[in-house]
This record gives sequence, structure tokens and C-alpha cells, in this order.
Amino acid sequence: MLKNNYTAVTEFILLGLTDQAELQPVLFVVFLVIYLITVLGNVSMILLIRSDSKLHTPMYFFLSHLSFVDLCYTTSVAPQMLVHFLSERKAISFLGCLLQFHFFIALVITDYYMLTVMAYDRYVAICKPLLYGSKMSRCVCFSLVATPYIYGFVNGLAQTILMLRLSFCGPNEINHFYCADPPLIVLACSDTYVKETAMFVVAGFNLTCSLAIILISYIFIFSTILRIHSAEGRRKAFSTCGSHLTAVTIFYGTLFCMHLRPPSETSVEQSKIVAVFYIFVSPMLNPFIYSLRNKDVKNAIRKVFQRKLLN
Repeated sequence: MLKNNYTAVTEFILLGLTDQAELQPVLFVVFLVIYLITVLGNVSMILLIRSDSKLHTPMYFFLSHLSFVDLCYTTSVAPQMLVHFLSERKAISFLGCLLQFHFFIALVITDYYMLTVMAYDRYVAICKPLLYGSKMSRCVCFSLVATPYIYGFVNGLAQTILMLRLSFCGPNEINHFYCADPPLIVLACSDTYVKETAMFVVAGFNLTCSLAIILISYIFIFSTILRIHSAEGRRKAFSTCGSHLTAVTIFYGTLFCMHLRPPSETSVEQSKIVAVFYIFVSPMLNPFIYSLRNKDVKNAIRKVFQRKLLN
């Protein structure tokens, strides 16, 4: 129950990954390197896709947006986290916390459905190749990309409004390295039932819905591939899906661990480790997954290096 006399919280203290002072400089270096690789990898992927005409196809159009979203949601957390590694007072304003909360949720949900759109693209390409040009026209591709952005930001806004309805009047220490749902709910001194319910419904619905569409797409894809008589044809078809499946496995595996648990001190501690994987590791690995396993991207990279050497 909310007390009559209370002081509203105007800022939060982010406790970060660990409270051991001697580890802070080491963690700063580790996460700075990871963040720089993430920025370099995803920006390079976007520029490569834009610069090479052979990559101007729906699949790479969606991949460039996946790289953009990965870059944005990592950037919504990483810079402040890096500053806090070297700061004695790890504070974030109430408004800053809510903005980070909103953009992070919006971009992660956008990422869910960007991966879903990419699965649908592979379904059409493999299962309905003769209709691919009409079904994945320029207008359709723009619509398929715009929908995850709009839907993600509407979800983020709804969750932020529900968080604003809570009162924070007691401890202001967030047991995390960014403003996340469970540790913020733990700090609230008003009834959190509506916010907790909304958190589980939104997280559960978006995770299961997007993943179900991906799985259904791949059931049709695999059944079509298995009907291909040529071993070389099957290999080529599988190779176009391998990168996407790897990215989906890493991303969704960690998200299921993160969201589908009740908020408690124990779950918050565990979620810090899980969050490192989908905030930092997954966006860092995606450009490598798509470049190392993709012949078209490797050829485009080779062309860039050849042009540089000739110049």
C-alpha cells in the first residue's frame, strides 16, 4: 500500500553486472570491444548491402534492417553501461530510465518480427519461387519492414505508460545494468498486478506468435526442400536458411530464458547474464553469421577489398 508521506524517486541507481570495483575496468574493456565490433559489423553490413547491386534483393533488404535494429537496441544500453563502469555514482534520471525502457522494448519487439519477416521471405523464395517477384514486390517489402517498427513502438509506448502509472517512493537501486521490467517492478511501492500481467502477456504473446510463424514457415520450407531431387539443389536451399536459423536460435533461446519468469531478486540476478547474450552477443555475432555462411555477402566483401587494393 502507498504511504501518505513519501518522496517520489527522481533518479535510479543502476547496480550493474557486479559490485566488485576491481572488475569494473576489465568489464569496461571487454564490453567496449564487443560494442565496437557490433557497431563496425552491423554498419558494414548495411553499407555493403546498399553499395552492391547484387544484394538489392528482398532478403538483403530485410537483413539490412535487422542489422539496423540490432545496432539501435545495443546502443540504447551500451554507451551508458560503459560510462557506469568507470563512474562511482551509477545514476540515471527517472525520465532517462523510462526513455531507455521504452526504446529497448520497442526495438526488441521490432527485432522479433524482423526475424519473422525474414522467415516469411525464405518461405516464399523456396516454396513459391515462381510467385516470388509478385509476392515480394517493392511495396510489399516496405510494408513488411514498416509493420514491425510501428508495432514494436506501439508496444513499447503501452508498456511505458503502464510503468508510469506505478509509484516509486522507496529504494531506487535497480539490480541490473539497464532499466528493465522485472527489477523496476520489484522497486514499485504501488500495486504492480496490471503491469506484471501486461508484461507476461506482451512478452509471451510476441515471443510465441513470432516464433510460431517462423517455425510454421520452416516446416513448409523443409518439406519443400526434402522434395527436391537434386542433392546440390537441396544444399543450396538449406544454405539460404542456415544463417537465419542460427540467428533465430541464439536470439529466441536467450529471450525465452529472460522474459518468461516471475520478477524476483533471483530471477533478476539470472536475467543479467542472459541479457548480456541477447543485448551484446547476438547483435555482435549476426553480421558474422550472415557473412561467413553466405556466398553472396562473401563475394560482395571480396569485391570491396579488390576495389580498395586496385585504388
